[in-house]
Amino acid sequence: MTNEKKLKMVLGPKEQHWVGDGFHVHTLVSPSPELYPSITPFLLMDYAPPSEFKPTSKKLGVGEHPHRGFETVTFAINGEVEHRDSAGGGGIIGTGDVQWMTAASGLVHEEFHSKEFAKTGGTFEMVQLWVNLPANKKMTPPRYQGVKNEQFPRVQLGEQTTVQVVAGKCLEKVGPCNTYTDINVFLVDNKLKDSIVLNFKEGTNSLVLVLRGKVFNEQKPLTEKSLLIYEREGESIKLDLEENTKLLVLNGDPIDEPIATYGPFVMNTREELMQAVEDYQSGKMGYL
Repeated sequence: MTNEKKLKMVLGPKEQHWVGDGFHVHTLVSPSPELYPSITPFLLMDYAPPSEFKPTSKKLGVGEHPHRGFETVTFAINGEVEHRDSAGGGGIIGTGDVQWMTAASGLVHEEFHSKEFAKTGGTFEMVQLWVNLPANKKMTPPRYQGVKNEQFPRVQLGEQTTVQVVAGKCLEKVGPCNTYTDINVFLVDNKLKDSIVLNFKEGTNSLVLVLRGKVFNEQKPLTEKSLLIYEREGESIKLDLEENTKLLVLNGDPIDEPIATYGPFVMNTREELMQAVEDYQSGKMGYL
């Protein structure tokens, strides 16, 4: 038997706000000095819960903006997002797809509802995650990974639960998204009540976002938009699931380095932040 990780805290969503005019999100975590040790290598998580968008000819989303020093990961739970960046990356992700964009040394990009989705309208639900890079990887070249739903391997756990492996490894299945540090990213779905155990390395950080349904902790139900954050100690997480539950599970090696943040830049020192701003303003991160 492995030692079970203890639940450290449960966070609820902050007030919903617009990012651009296409993403109506709750920020669940952001890289504050107090919280960062418990969530690293993850930095920020925005959740856009299911919303109905009417058909429109308008481009809805976020226009050109820069990033440096980390990665953005977008999970298309429902709907379509179109991405374009100054490093040549780009594409459309639809329901069940994932976009993993490594900003690293710096780029500018834009994110909009796809033309087809805007034209027809429908249910839009997304999660965007920011993943930190260690100091020795922050200035690597940018890269773009757009992975389709059918490319993700699935694993059966418990009696009724399916684990979609986005990155890392679950049992013998390896996710297709490449990462710079050891990270596990799973989407978990079940139809009927079930109990599952996920095994991770000792000393790693683990987060579970309840997208739909309920997870029980000591008989107490934790409902939609709850973010469960676990202690580093231990090697397993036991999850008791209500029927029709959907989870986003994150686990990774901590990056225990100083962080300095300024808007769309996440570096290690204030001097590096100032350099990032200068490089962006002088066009070194490119143009769309």
